[in-house]
Amino acid sequence: MTSIGIIGSEGRMGVALAAAISEAGQRSCGVDKGGNVAKVAAAADVLVDFSSPGALEATLDACVEAKRPIVIGTTGLEERHHYLIDDAAKDIAVLQTGNTSLGVTLLSHLVREAASRLDPEWDIEILEMHHRNKVDAPSGTALLLGEAAAAGRGVELSKCSERGRDGVTGARGHGKIGFASLRGGTVAGDHDVIFAGPEEMITLSHRAENRMIFARGAVKAALWLIHQKPGRYTMPQVLGLS
Repeated sequence: MTSIGIIGSEGRMGVALAAAISEAGQRSCGVDKGGNVAKVAAAADVLVDFSSPGALEATLDACVEAKRPIVIGTTGLEERHHYLIDDAAKDIAVLQTGNTSLGVTLLSHLVREAASRLDPEWDIEILEMHHRNKVDAPSGTALLLGEAAAAGRGVELSKCSERGRDGVTGARGHGKIGFASLRGGTVAGDHDVIFAGPEEMITLSHRAENRMIFARGAVKAALWLIHQKPGRYTMPQVLGLS
């Protein structure tokens, strides 16, 4: 039986993770804000973090000290957080993703494939909707899908994304990847990737009905990550897609 440590155990995802871990026949331990992260890292075989960007540095330090792998599903990460992850990955296995859903993981694979096959005359727009309490936009999943589309076209997302259109913005930029964010109600997460070509359109979609899909995917990733060497990993690797 594997012990999986939950960072942010009292949050909505933390509660879902505890249920998914029990469902998988494993055991869990957890810590929340103000708790002893090092103690949980020492007690667990692997950790899963869905807490907040501000807590990530201390969590990574504890994991490196205890030599424990970690799955990071926290969104809203900045460039400096990725530097911290890269540094930690020299000593431990780290899987960082904007979405642990197995369906979204496959969707990102399909988006990359479609983007690689369709020329830039096909405009790419990514639409996402989440519950009213989500604080970051675009969502981590939308950015993950944007990265997949950019990779399919062999470009950097940071150099071709368009966000927050308002007022007289001018025509859509050629080859750009657009993002739109909607917030309201209790939506767990809806994502559409639209390929709009000359006189035809393709839409690849995913609908999250319950956050348990993210928890189950995170547990699958955690159990896979235990067997990996130090380094940085992704969800597609868990499914054998890359």
